[in-house]
Amino acid sequence: MEHRGGCHCGNLRVKLRLTRPPGDNPLRSCSCSFCRAHATRTLSDPGGLFEVWAEDWSLVEHYRFGSQTADFLICRRCGVYVGAVCETPSGLRAVVNTKALDDREAFSQGPTRRDHEGETTEARLARRGANWMPAVLHRAD
Repeated sequence: MEHRGGCHCGNLRVKLRLTRPPGDNPLRSCSCSFCRAHATRTLSDPGGLFEVWAEDWSLVEHYRFGSQTADFLICRRCGVYVGAVCETPSGLRAVVNTKALDDREAFSQGPTRRDHEGETTEARLARRGANWMPAVLHRAD
């Protein structure tokens, strides 16, 4: 199943391929201050794919905080957070913020709160490698 979306101004466009219908994918809400401030509802499907395009990559903030292991992709023009990517031993992996999808209402199930406080960097990267989905950032360079 394919889902599209992006940021408010159109600079960032995303495509999400899932192996299950939207309602069968568990949504997560991380307990970190960033995810709480953005009221995120993220998901990943290890068998799926997350793709990102930008009209202008210089307007894409790769925001890092905490363990500095993931880039949270935020449009510098309109401020929308579309997802996060992380280099893992399994390759580039991602979670998508379902609020950035055009059909966000299809992902209406309540999110499960996650707390990763105290997780080692090694454990964090292993978890993301196993649970996050493959990702491709389409750059013209």
